[in-house]
Amino acid sequence: MELVIVGVVVALVSIAVTIFVVKKINKAKFDIYIEQAKAKATVIEHEAEVVLKDAQIKAKRDNDREFKTARREYDDMLSKIEKKEKELNHHLESELKIIKEQKTEIVEKNEKITTIKEGLKRQQKTFDEKIEKAIKVLENASGLTTEEAKGLMLEKVKEDSRATIASIFRKKYKVAEQESKDEINNMLSQAVTRYAGEFAAERLINNLPIKDDETKGKIIGKEGRNIKALEMLLGVDIIIDDTPNMITISSFNLYRRAIATKTIQALLEDGRIQPARIEEIYNKVKTEFDKNMLKEGEDVVLELGIKSMHPELTKLVGRLRYRASYGQNALAHTLEVAHLAGLLAAQMGGDTILARRAGLLHDIGKALTHDMPGSHVDLGAEICRRYDEPPTVINGIYAHHGHEEPINVESAAVCGADALSAARPGARREVLESFLKRVEEVENISTSKTGVLNAYAINAGREVRVVVKADLVNDDEAILLATEIAKEIEEKVQYPGEIKVNVIRELRAQSYAR
Repeated sequence: MELVIVGVVVALVSIAVTIFVVKKINKAKFDIYIEQAKAKATVIEHEAEVVLKDAQIKAKRDNDREFKTARREYDDMLSKIEKKEKELNHHLESELKIIKEQKTEIVEKNEKITTIKEGLKRQQKTFDEKIEKAIKVLENASGLTTEEAKGLMLEKVKEDSRATIASIFRKKYKVAEQESKDEINNMLSQAVTRYAGEFAAERLINNLPIKDDETKGKIIGKEGRNIKALEMLLGVDIIIDDTPNMITISSFNLYRRAIATKTIQALLEDGRIQPARIEEIYNKVKTEFDKNMLKEGEDVVLELGIKSMHPELTKLVGRLRYRASYGQNALAHTLEVAHLAGLLAAQMGGDTILARRAGLLHDIGKALTHDMPGSHVDLGAEICRRYDEPPTVINGIYAHHGHEEPINVESAAVCGADALSAARPGARREVLESFLKRVEEVENISTSKTGVLNAYAINAGREVRVVVKADLVNDDEAILLATEIAKEIEEKVQYPGEIKVNVIRELRAQSYAR
C-alpha cells in the first residue's frame, strides 16, 4: 500500500516537475521570439529609413533636372521674344520714317496745288475781263446785247435746219411707214400660216338619243318628278317631246350643259332614275369634271412649253373649255392667241414663252364671270396678281381691250394675236353673244337677292328658275321675291317677249340611324 502511495506521489511530483519545466521552456522560447521580432522590426525600420532617404535624394535630383530644363526653355523663349520685339521695333521705326517722308511730300504737293489754283484763278479773272471787253466791243459795233445776239443766232440756225430736218423726216417717215406695213403684214401672214388649230362651233343645245318610250318615261318620272329634279339640280332645260327618240338639253352655259349631258348619260346607263340617284350621279359627275378640268389645263400648259403655273390658274384654263365668247369657244380662242402671240414675239425678238403665257391668260377672267360679278378683264388681272404672274401677263390682260398701252413686245403680240383670232371669218357671232349676255344678266339679278341659293336661265332665256334657301325664305317671301326679280329684270334687261320667274323653295331634313 505504501509502495502504491509512494508511486503515486512520485508520479505526481514527476508531472508537476514536467509541467514546470515545459512552462519554463515555453517562456524562454517566447522571449526569444520577442527578441527576434524586435530585431526584425529594427532591421525593417532601418531599411525604410534607407529607402526614404534614397527616394528623397532621387526626387530632389529629378526636381533639379526638370527645373533646369524649364529654366532653359524659359530662357530660350525669352530670347526669341526679345528678338521679335527688336525686329518689330525696327519695322515700326522704318514705317514711321516712310510715313513722315510721305507726309512731307504731301505737304509740299498741297502747297504746289494751292499755288497753281491761285494762278488759275488769276488767269480766269484775266480771261473773264478780256471776254467782257470783247463782248462790249461787239455790242457797240453791232448795236445788240448778248442775249439779243444769241436769240438771233438760234433763230437763224432753226430756220436753216428746220427745212433740212423736215425733208429728212418726210423721207424717213415714208420709208419707215412703207417698210413697217410690209414687215407687219409679213409677220402676221407668217404667224397665221404657221399656226393651225382646231376650231369648235358651240351651240346652245346637246342631243342625247334614247332607245324607246320606256326610257323616256323613266326620265320624266311619276308626275314629272324626275325631270323636275333634273332641271332644278342641273340648271338646264330638258326637252323630250320635240324630237322622237331624242332628249334635247338646252342652256347657254356650256359647263352646266356638259355636266347635265354626262349626268343623264350615266343615269341612262345605270337605269335607276330617281331623285336621290340623280343627285348622287350629279355630284359624282361634277367631281369628275373638276378633275378633268385640272388635267386639261395641265395638258394645255405642257403643250405651250410653260414650265410652271399655279394649280388654280391651271384649273381655270381647263374651265375655259366650257365658256364661249361671241359663239367662239374660249379655250380654243385662248390656245389660238397663245400660239400666235408666241410666233409674233419670236419674229420681233421677244420672249416666246412669256408671250404664250400672256396669251394663255389674257382671257382667264372669262372662266370666273359665271360665278363672280365684274368684267373678265378686271377678274383676270385680279386672279393673276393673286398668284404672282409677271407684269407682262397683267399688262396683256388690260392691253388687249385697250385699258392700257402695251409695255413690251410680248404684250403687243398678245393684242395682235387676239385681234387676229377674233377677226378670223366665222370665229364669232354677235347675235349669240348678245343673247348670252342677256341671259347672264338675268341670272346675276336673281342670285343677287338675299336667300337665293342658285338661279338658272332656261328655255332659251324665256324662263328663270330661282332656288332659295327654305330656312331663310318662307312661302310669302317667295312670292314677293319673284315679283322683285321680275320688276328688276324689266328695268335693267332688254329682251323680246316675256321672261317667267319661278321661285322654288324646298326644305330637306336629314338624319342618320347609327
